[in-house]
Amino acid sequence: MGESITEGTIINWLINEGDSFEEGDIILEVATDKVDNEVPAPKSGTLVKTLFKAKDVVPVGQVIAVLEVTTSESKKVVTSSAVETLPKKQKATQQKPQPKSGGTPSSSSSSSFSTSNSNTFFSPLIQKIAKEQHISFEELARIPATGHEGRLRKSDVFNYIEDGRPYKFAQPVTQDPTAYRIPQLKFDKGKGKIIEMDRMRQMIADHMVYSKHTSPHVTAYVETDMTNMVNWRNANKKAFEEKYGERLTFTPLFVEAVAKAVKDFPNINASVDGNNIIVKEDINIGMATALPSGNLIVPVVKNADQKDLKTLAQNVNDMANKARENKLGGDDIKGSTFTISNVGTFGSVMGTPIINQPEVAILALGIIKKRAEVMETEKGDEIAIRSMMYLSLSFDHRVVDGFLGGSFVRRVADYFEQFDINREI
Repeated sequence: MGESITEGTIINWLINEGDSFEEGDIILEVATDKVDNEVPAPKSGTLVKTLFKAKDVVPVGQVIAVLEVTTSESKKVVTSSAVETLPKKQKATQQKPQPKSGGTPSSSSSSSFSTSNSNTFFSPLIQKIAKEQHISFEELARIPATGHEGRLRKSDVFNYIEDGRPYKFAQPVTQDPTAYRIPQLKFDKGKGKIIEMDRMRQMIADHMVYSKHTSPHVTAYVETDMTNMVNWRNANKKAFEEKYGERLTFTPLFVEAVAKAVKDFPNINASVDGNNIIVKEDINIGMATALPSGNLIVPVVKNADQKDLKTLAQNVNDMANKARENKLGGDDIKGSTFTISNVGTFGSVMGTPIINQPEVAILALGIIKKRAEVMETEKGDEIAIRSMMYLSLSFDHRVVDGFLGGSFVRRVADYFEQFDINREI
């Protein structure tokens, strides 16, 4: 699944308990982040018992099933000794807490959003789960608890998440009668075809909402003259493909310039950890990419600052092909330190992108469009046809101020404008 993967979600078992299979048959499908993986049978045999069900989240290294494997001597061997201990854990996560007298979770989410738990002590395990799921202490305090003396149990948290986190945006109760409260409005959402979000769309929705609630977004805009880069690419793309066997799109040229600008302003290549700022050593550029399904994924070009244009083109084309064929692996979308989004691909003049957490900035590249511009020449001001593009940088104002954000996006624009028209491929 990749070295950076710590857990996976079981999507579906393709073999039932008691069924036999051959070596290489697909036993189940597992999802890690936005990538789905098929798990093949290591040997021929029979599926004795599954220890987790579909939609369960399982840590890497955990036993998920017991197989009877047929050896070359036609003997059968049990491959797991965890049959007795793991089902208990799974049972605990699947128990639904019984509603207390006085109301259900839905009734307790009324206009007051009163606290459900009188005991606000949370175990380290509960805090770990909350951190992974981005659940605040305010939200934890509203989850109905079934443990001893009102303690919150792990199964309570998992059941709450499964119910859609009804208190996700609950506001704390204020004693000040003049303070503003978010009104509990019931909107008429209209009638029409109901389409249930798929798993990836739910993940994207959660990630975007979390980013907007976490980072105070500010967007800076600059305009850049792309004429030199456009003319050079048009003149060399055929020769580039003949020499290296790779298509030369604008994306590797964008990645190259952005990586250079990140080296000039390393604090833009960072993340926030509490009161600390982590400035990353590696420059890994994520590329927001639309899948055929319409969903969004961000494959990553690792160590982009250390690669020449040929290698960047290979990486970009490889990632784009994998995305189209739904073959991206777990490591292909991990480790991004700065993200670019080419909204010009869809004809957009500019965009206001949402930061790809835990990064602190994201750059949107608009459509390249020819128009008349006033140019300063030796003869004075003249009007010329130039290829122009807007850049927009959204940044986290907790750690990136206007000077850094504006200087960075201006530097990217300068690298575009100063592109060497005589560069050799």
